[in-house]
Amino acid sequence: MGVVIIDGSTIRNFVNDEEAFTKAIDKGFTDLDLNNDGVLSRSELRKAFESLRLIESHFGVEVAATSEELTKLYDSIFEKFDCDHNGTVDRAEFGNEMRRIMLAIADGLGSSPIQMALDDSDQSLIKQATDLEASKLPA
Repeated sequence: MGVVIIDGSTIRNFVNDEEAFTKAIDKGFTDLDLNNDGVLSRSELRKAFESLRLIESHFGVEVAATSEELTKLYDSIFEKFDCDHNGTVDRAEFGNEMRRIMLAIADGLGSSPIQMALDDSDQSLIKQATDLEASKLPA
């Protein structure tokens, strides 16, 4: 477990580093493509978001949501990723939406630094952004 201090520039620099960001997106997409068919189905993307437990809890407190509410929410997220509305999310759609999400996080952070505790084994995009920033610091 490590503690890092980041601001919007940490995230933005990672997204703008085409090689690092594309590598991270490709790995994330491959990990989510459970049946290896080259696209993400509604259920594959839903499993990814369910594993994050972002919806069912709020600051660690369980939030009651009906199955119907969760399905509606996950469907709306899927629709944001499925830009061509063909019922699947390809690698380009996934990358474009993740880029938008990461840039929204960067905009939200702005130049105000925040402190985060990150597990060393974590391979989230935010962790990869902090690793990239750390790799550029003088030794």
